[in-house]
Amino acid sequence: MKELITIIKEHIDYRKQIFKLAKADLVKTYRGAALGWSWAVIKPVVTIFVYWFAFSIGLRASSTVNGYDYFLWLISGLVPWFYMGDMIVLGTSCIRKYSYLVTKMKFPVSTIPTFVSISNLLINVILLIVVIIIFAIFGYAPDVYMLQIPFYVLLSFIFFTLWGLFSSFLGAISKDFGNLVRSFVTAIFWLSGILWDADKIAIPWLRKFLSLNPVTFLVNGFRNCFINKVWFWEQPKRLLYFGIIVLIMLIASLWAYKKLRKDIADVL
Repeated sequence: MKELITIIKEHIDYRKQIFKLAKADLVKTYRGAALGWSWAVIKPVVTIFVYWFAFSIGLRASSTVNGYDYFLWLISGLVPWFYMGDMIVLGTSCIRKYSYLVTKMKFPVSTIPTFVSISNLLINVILLIVVIIIFAIFGYAPDVYMLQIPFYVLLSFIFFTLWGLFSSFLGAISKDFGNLVRSFVTAIFWLSGILWDADKIAIPWLRKFLSLNPVTFLVNGFRNCFINKVWFWEQPKRLLYFGIIVLIMLIASLWAYKKLRKDIADVL
C-alpha cells in the first residue's frame, strides 16, 4: 500500500508535467515529417487495407461476419489493437527512452509510462472516431451501444499503463526482457482473436482460456460496441476475469516499483 500511495501522490503532484510530456511525446514522434500528424492516420489505414485485401480478396475469407461487412468487423478490433500493440512495446522501453528524466533531473519514474500511454491513447481515440465515421458511411449510425466505447478505452488505458509500469522497470534493468517482449508481440496479435472470432472456437476449454487474454477481452469489448451490440454487464464473468488480471498486474507493478526503483538510475 505504501508504494501505491507514493505512485498516486507522484501522479497528483506532477499531473501538469505528465500532460505536457504526453504532448511533447506526440510532437517528437512526428517532428520533421512533411505530412506531420497525418502519419498517425496513414500508417494504420495502410495496415488495415493490407489485412482487408489479404483476407477478403487474396484468401477469399467470408465477406460478412455477424451480418456486417468483414472490413467493418476487422477495423472494430484492429484499431484498438494499434494502441495495445504499441504499449506492449513502448511501455517496456519508455524508461530507457526517457532515461534523462531519471538520471539528469528529479522526476518521478512512475509517471513515465503514464504520459507515454496518454500520448498513444490520444492517437487511438482519433482513430476510433474515424471508425465511427466509417460505420456511419456504411449505413450504421452511432447507437446507444457505442456509449460503451469510453468505458473500454478506460479499461485499455488502465491495463496497459500498469503493464508499462511493470515492464518498463524490467526493460530498464535488462535489454533481454525488451527483446523478449518484442518477439512475442506478433504471437499475441495472431492468438488474440483480432483477425478471427475467438468466440467461434469449437474447443470449449480453448475458448475459455482465450477469454482470459486481456487483449481478447478488450478487442471483443470494442466489437460488442460496434458489431455484437452487447452491454458489458451482460458478460459478467469476462469482466470479472479481466478485473482479476488487472489486480494481478497492479500487484506486479507495485512489486517492480518497490524492488527496482532505486537501481534504475545506476543501471541507466
